[in-house]
Amino acid sequence: MSKLFLSLICALALGVGAHAAEVTVAVAANFAAPMQQIARAFAQDTGHQAVVSLGATGSFYAQIRNGAPFHVFLSADDETPQRLEREGLAVSGSRFTYALGQLVLWSPQPGRVDDRGEVLRTGAFPRLAIANPRLAPYGQAAMQVLDRMGVTAQWQPRLVVGENIAQAYQFVATGNASLGFVALSQVLVDGRMDGRIGGRIREGSAWIVPPSLHDPIRQDAVLLSRGQGNPAATALLAYLRGDKARAVIRAHGYSLGAGVGS
Repeated sequence: MSKLFLSLICALALGVGAHAAEVTVAVAANFAAPMQQIARAFAQDTGHQAVVSLGATGSFYAQIRNGAPFHVFLSADDETPQRLEREGLAVSGSRFTYALGQLVLWSPQPGRVDDRGEVLRTGAFPRLAIANPRLAPYGQAAMQVLDRMGVTAQWQPRLVVGENIAQAYQFVATGNASLGFVALSQVLVDGRMDGRIGGRIREGSAWIVPPSLHDPIRQDAVLLSRGQGNPAATALLAYLRGDKARAVIRAHGYSLGAGVGS
């Protein structure tokens, strides 16, 4: 191998390292699995590194207001990023919807949840898990479902409330709640939609809640003020709009409505 060739290789390596950057990303807990996959692909394709923190949207809002060093925020709603823009904590015009969330009522026990959600009317189980509706948009959507089905009063004393959707899922998975409202992405086999619901749910039984029973769960991404001038932050937001990331998002049970990711 010639010295000239070795010199070229070293120069290229140094060039990549010099342009690589790191972006800290606050990510709504429901989007954990797809974001981990997207972050790996983003690093391979761009050389940039995405450092991901998971949590509840409301908690992240409070942290960002208190100076948390995040560059990008992937919310579980569209209202919180708008609020951050109004307050000057996010870059105006950078916000877009990266996914539309889907709510599901799930139990690890086969046959417990029927395909129309009638189990909520029978009220035959001691505990129902939801994410905190004051912090998590999926929790807000769950309460809307109970309200619109007219069963809030019978379930209110038996709600097990998690800080975020990840904790709500854990309550059900560990048996601390008989069933619960979670994100569809949390219960898919290998994060993939393939065939009838019985063939794609990891285990147990589930009801994908019709969108008519709750407000749309529009999940917006936004560049935070601390991310201005960070090439990895702008690159990540652009990557989320690309075909590779969009394919991952769809495979994990999210839909992409008109204008989503564009």
